[in-house]
Amino acid sequence: MDNFDVIVVGAGPSGMMAAISATQSGAKVALIDKNKKVGKKLLMTGGGRCNVTNSKPVEEILQNVPGNGRFLYSAFDQFSNLDIIQFFKKNGVQLKEEDHGRLFPVTDKSQTIVETLFNKILSLGVKYLPNTSVIEMLIDEGQVIGVQTKTEKILASSVILSTGGKAYPSTGSTGDGYTFAKSAGHTITELYPTESPLISHEKFILDKTLQGISLRDVKLSVVNAKGKKLAQHQLDMLFTHFGLSGPAALRCSSFINKELAKGEKSVRVLLDIFPEKSENDLKKFLTGLSKNNAKSVKNVFSEILQERILIFMLEQAGINPAQPAKQLSEKDFDSFVKKIKNFEIRIDSTFPIEKSFVTGGGVNLKEINPKTMESKLIRGLFMTGELLDINGYTGGYNVTCAFVTGFVAGKHAVA
Repeated sequence: MDNFDVIVVGAGPSGMMAAISATQSGAKVALIDKNKKVGKKLLMTGGGRCNVTNSKPVEEILQNVPGNGRFLYSAFDQFSNLDIIQFFKKNGVQLKEEDHGRLFPVTDKSQTIVETLFNKILSLGVKYLPNTSVIEMLIDEGQVIGVQTKTEKILASSVILSTGGKAYPSTGSTGDGYTFAKSAGHTITELYPTESPLISHEKFILDKTLQGISLRDVKLSVVNAKGKKLAQHQLDMLFTHFGLSGPAALRCSSFINKELAKGEKSVRVLLDIFPEKSENDLKKFLTGLSKNNAKSVKNVFSEILQERILIFMLEQAGINPAQPAKQLSEKDFDSFVKKIKNFEIRIDSTFPIEKSFVTGGGVNLKEINPKTMESKLIRGLFMTGELLDINGYTGGYNVTCAFVTGFVAGKHAVA
């Protein structure tokens, strides 16, 4: 039976940062993970390049954490995205900034980030226990005293649960942490998929009319049954064989799932292909292109859209793509502009949690101290990352929350 000051369960980004933070604060730390290697899910992030954090100001970062970002203000006061950047620089990792403030290692390899964290853990003397499954938390009179694995009891005065959510269970995030949290008396808010591709049964999706078409910097809005816009995101988007994907679609998923949970059979999204132009400006521009032009509408408008989606939108507006542009009527222009500025798509569902990037919902934050990440119900129990009812958009925000909550928990877990 081993004794430690702090046990960290889960070797993802928040768990590894928690182990580093606790050790640097003087604790004897054990890091337990059921996988053979650390950072299995982290290796997948950013398309295998690891979008490690974001350079935006803290206020803006937390605005990109729609799932209870306000809870994290105290944590970011102690350890922010700038501290994450400094941590990696001090440990020999050069980062580069890309669009929307996203930061990646210059190597373009997630492995660089995972190895840096793991090497730091080893250099600090953390006891790493791979291939080890925790089956129970040990609690005595309202105080955590350790964990029970399949083979032994491991004792400590603090336990940090960094087990992740339920997204991508192949990486080890199978929801164990929710079970442990419940056993300690915590409540789990409803779990739902976020940052998830959108599934539609519209005829043009089923017919794969637009499959593979990628649109840059478009606006996608989620509209409820009463016509109120619940969210809108201006980013890239991709038409797929099942519906919509790409950053704009992923960011809409949590809002769509919340509406579907209310009993809606489907949820409308509105696509604006030219968000930087008003309907009036776009109409003037198209009218100017068409004036006295004997070429087909398809050829005249070819500079504004890819051919497949152009023909599709023209037909949706009731316009023959082969007709001469100069024959377009005022009504034709109005109809076409309306389609490309407010194209309605019915979304029936999203991918399930298991195939989504992030789990929405989690341990109820009313039961967690925001300054320390410690349970308000059990002394010495801390929780971090995706296990908590916190979720951000893609773009480095979720990984940032994981690192921040991990660091803060590790720091305060040392009695």
